[in-house]
Amino acid sequence: MDEQNAALPGELATIEGLQAAFRRRDYVADRSLSTAVFLALRLGRPLLLEGEAGVGKTQLAKTLADTLGARLIRLQCYEGLDVTTAVYEWNYARQMLEIRLREARGEIGSATAHDIFGPEFLLKRPLLQALEAPDGIAPVLLIDEIDRADEEFEAYLLEILSDFQVTIPEIGTVTAERPPRVILTSNRTREVHDALKRRCLYHWIDYPNAHTEMEIVLARVPETPERLARQVVGFVGRLRTADLTKVPGVAETLDWASALLALGARELAPNVVDETLGVLLKYEEDVRRVRGATAAGYLDELVATGA
Repeated sequence: MDEQNAALPGELATIEGLQAAFRRRDYVADRSLSTAVFLALRLGRPLLLEGEAGVGKTQLAKTLADTLGARLIRLQCYEGLDVTTAVYEWNYARQMLEIRLREARGEIGSATAHDIFGPEFLLKRPLLQALEAPDGIAPVLLIDEIDRADEEFEAYLLEILSDFQVTIPEIGTVTAERPPRVILTSNRTREVHDALKRRCLYHWIDYPNAHTEMEIVLARVPETPERLARQVVGFVGRLRTADLTKVPGVAETLDWASALLALGARELAPNVVDETLGVLLKYEEDVRRVRGATAAGYLDELVATGA
């Protein structure tokens, strides 16, 4: 841990420095989130980020890798994810070719299992790649949407997150010389097992308040006029209080601001809102519920508040 910390850029030596470094890369992190990331780096612990989709969990890992000047290795989780996809598998085509070459040279009788189950025949997947640091810099490992993976795969992760090592029966145990910085994300479609949580620091990323979301919009879509940004943030905030199947996240806020700019809009108007609701809302039932009188009513509320 000491060697890793010594290798951290000076700008990450304090919570304030980390927060500023992220801000320079257009990622707005509040004090609480910045503290969680800082402690994960200092203590060499994985960080589990939970929150609704679109609040910036995945982007945080990308920003961290950029800040550290490290490789980002991403493992996208899904139901049925297994060792051959996440960790390693053998290059069977190359192994067969090696066997045929040995047969042609008359060496097959003296061949052993080690001759075709060596490192050169190994196809390394994200988790095994994350144990390597060929450039001398520990990579950032993003295990994205762990809640979509099976519980059996969660159990497999325990060895990696505890000891940063992988056991390959034919070769032995592969241990990281420089343990990766690990970020796990979850949209909480199911509860992550306690054994996995115990190995991680934890932080819940909520929807930002209006002031912070305004900062995010102006940082990520800087061409947005301030009045339009204020209206976009206000309208999205109002949608998050509505009875919708899926309320928009920060990612949708940014997409909407970009879409409005592409249409040349300088402020919100009922017709523009109705025409672009598909950028914000991903269910037809939600679009129908908001389009028309409801959207116009939300706009009137914004005008009344001076937005």
